[in-house]
Amino acid sequence: MIWYWVIAAVVVGTSLLLHRLGVLHFNTNLHWTAWLVVALVLLNGGWMAFDGGRALLTGDYVTPRTGPHAGALGPWSKVVTTVGIEPRSTLMKTLFLVYGLAFVGLVGVYVLGVSKGWLTLLVVAALGLWYIPFGTVINAIVNTLLLLPPLRSVPSG
Repeated sequence: MIWYWVIAAVVVGTSLLLHRLGVLHFNTNLHWTAWLVVALVLLNGGWMAFDGGRALLTGDYVTPRTGPHAGALGPWSKVVTTVGIEPRSTLMKTLFLVYGLAFVGLVGVYVLGVSKGWLTLLVVAALGLWYIPFGTVINAIVNTLLLLPPLRSVPSG
């Protein structure tokens, strides 16, 4: 799991360097609630991308190793089973990876101030409410924050 943090550090470091060099422009004077949205999206989307990618490479998601829930998936697996998707299928693992990467990428688009970034991030966060319990809580907070006056539309200082 350490490679996950190494990749995150490289991405953040490279982005800050490119910003410092004037190659990449983003607003560093965001309202504190926008930074909270960024952190929550990176946490949730980053975890889903990591877990989906890991599951595709190793064959299974991260699950408890011991105890009464050893090897068990979270409550989200019942939701996807209800709609006809096998939770441990390649399709679901790929959806985890793609959703996580898209979510993380879209928070970048939002921070860059792209005109449709706010709306797209709002919709994608709503689409992740099925990821019970953590994704549901995090995405509900993200959507609530995005609907507050300081964060509506394009971020500003």
